[in-house]
Amino acid sequence: MYAIIETGGKQYRVETGALLQVESLPGEVGGTIELNHVRLVHGDKGLAVGQPLVNGASVKAEIVSQGRTRSITIFKKQRRKNYRRTNGHRQGFTKLRITGIETA
Repeated sequence: MYAIIETGGKQYRVETGALLQVESLPGEVGGTIELNHVRLVHGDKGLAVGQPLVNGASVKAEIVSQGRTRSITIFKKQRRKNYRRTNGHRQGFTKLRITGIETA
């Protein structure tokens, strides 16, 4: 059984027991979270495609860790204008372990 969920503006294919790194979500490590934006579910009863979401479907997950990715450097320059700007960014993430996929 698998499902396609949407979180953080991206879509992910998930199965029970899978580890998944997504955009930062609120919650404590060890807590559970329910993801309701389910686009597709494939299971014993066949394929359920949402328009845009599958009614009554949800994915339950456990928060494994919260963190930040490696630092990236943003550098802007305009030649011959004495214009240089350096900036950095670290994106937050949440690592999830999928514990169950429920359908209506």
